[in-house]
Amino acid sequence: MRLILDTHVLLWAVDRAENLGPQALSLLRDRENEIVVSAASVWELAVKVGLGKLSLSLPFRSWIHKALADLEASLLPIDVAHADQVIHLPKYHRDPFDRLIIAQAIVEQTPILTADREFAPYPIRVFW
Repeated sequence: MRLILDTHVLLWAVDRAENLGPQALSLLRDRENEIVVSAASVWELAVKVGLGKLSLSLPFRSWIHKALADLEASLLPIDVAHADQVIHLPKYHRDPFDRLIIAQAIVEQTPILTADREFAPYPIRVFW
């Protein structure tokens, strides 16, 4: 199964695995699953690191490259269809990074791995 990681799941999978739930851990460890990281998550982490709101276990660029390699994850770029889908999303969730990840999940028809309960009202599959 293909899975898009929410930003906090990416962060926890690399630096704080104890925060992951049992199903999340199982899905991440299952090599049959294709793990995908949204470019929105990379951007969100960069913004938070740049603002001093987040520190990572390595410098940002090294951390991202190591995270993708360790998780055997691919990067999901943001395209016009994803941006267009954001326009049509109900305003259940206000966070712009999460709204873009939700839009990508809808367009790509791919579930999201997240602990964020605000994703539930959207027409996507969510695992935690």
